[in-house]
Amino acid sequence: MQTVAQNFLSFAVTRLKLTQGEIAKCVAQLSEEQMWHRGGDYENSVANLLLHLEGNMRQWMLHGVAGQPDVRHRDEEFAITPTTLSAEAHASFNATLEEVCHVLSSLPTDNLLTVIDPQPNGTWRNLTTLEAVFQVVGHVQLHAGQIFVLTKQLVQRDLDLSMPRKR
Repeated sequence: MQTVAQNFLSFAVTRLKLTQGEIAKCVAQLSEEQMWHRGGDYENSVANLLLHLEGNMRQWMLHGVAGQPDVRHRDEEFAITPTTLSAEAHASFNATLEEVCHVLSSLPTDNLLTVIDPQPNGTWRNLTTLEAVFQVVGHVQLHAGQIFVLTKQLVQRDLDLSMPRKR
């Protein structure tokens, strides 16, 4: 029987991978121009959100939990002018998410209560690994919701990401 801690880590990986697939369905429907589209300078594009999620997961999970160097440049994630091809932003997001899932899948459950400092120059300091995992999965889902709405607006149709609806 799985412990609560094992179940938590397993479901975190499952939820991240499901969300990754839903995001991929959105990205597949968008052109390069649409990926970088913003309604104004105060909004983020789908590509910006992918860069932001990649940077956040890398900092919180790969740096904070796995001990890799903190290489995040947060302000660059929100650049108004495209900084890379959207396909590269999506590939980086996918690669980092896969690495995060590997870290979570191999994380000893005893480490969940270890206090980490995932954001050394940020506002979130000295959290347990469990809290950091919870935060990152929620953060990915929050921005995935924005990607869904932006995609619906850009393609002007339902995305059918969940069970079919009666219409």
